[in-house]
Amino acid sequence: MNPEPPLPPTPETGETAAPPTTETGETAAPPTPPPPPSERDPFWSYSDVLLFTGLAIPCMLLGWLAVQAGLRLFHIHPAAHAAELLAEQVAGYLLLFSALRLIFRVQYGRPFWRSLGWTPMRAPFLWLVIAGFATAVAVAFITYLVRVPSTTNPMMELLADRASVLLLAIFGVTLGPLCEELVFRGFLQPLLVRSLGPAAGILGAAIPFGLLHIPEYGNSWRHGLVIALAGAAFGWVRHATGSTKASTVMHASYNFLFFFVLFSQGKDLPHS
Repeated sequence: MNPEPPLPPTPETGETAAPPTTETGETAAPPTPPPPPSERDPFWSYSDVLLFTGLAIPCMLLGWLAVQAGLRLFHIHPAAHAAELLAEQVAGYLLLFSALRLIFRVQYGRPFWRSLGWTPMRAPFLWLVIAGFATAVAVAFITYLVRVPSTTNPMMELLADRASVLLLAIFGVTLGPLCEELVFRGFLQPLLVRSLGPAAGILGAAIPFGLLHIPEYGNSWRHGLVIALAGAAFGWVRHATGSTKASTVMHASYNFLFFFVLFSQGKDLPHS
């Protein structure tokens, strides 16, 4: 058996220090180092939200300029005004999310999609579709209860012809829900939930979501209210599953049902 190595002498007396022992005389284990501090989730801050918000208008303006320049350069005249507006919005979104991706990468060294909760849905796809349909039915019922006015507004003007409805429907079940969920449920809601708790955080993200849509419906606060309620439903799914992908599927299904009604019955129903 190999002998134990001698212990180093103490600085005061030069004598060998005895190892620490327990009450029973056994050698005590060395102290366990403290665990590393837990990482903040989400890792971004409200200053990042303010920066992102401040970039929104410049990015949308640059998107408008880019599309207008392209139309004039190539002498393109869209048959439907909705096509021009949607192209401008998509260009603005690309610039805005590129800026957010740059913030995540340069300032934090983090990926874009996973940071915003684009992770496995942890819920059956069909259930999310049914939840989107159920939310649409509930919103339609609440629309009737609060007597949402049916007046001329920018959104209804865009739905003046079938081609515009088709373009808006394609956007409304693909890029529209994706971009809105990344912003409100992927970027804003986790920060509010961390600060205020789940209920207040979900509601806090749903309110600006509803406010954003008010101008589309002739500044009707009732439209904003019912859309905010739908946003709260999307937010609850985002929080329960931990996945922005799940809330996007639900949001797309919600929009799909309203556009399906527009195509099949021609009714003017609110959507987001």
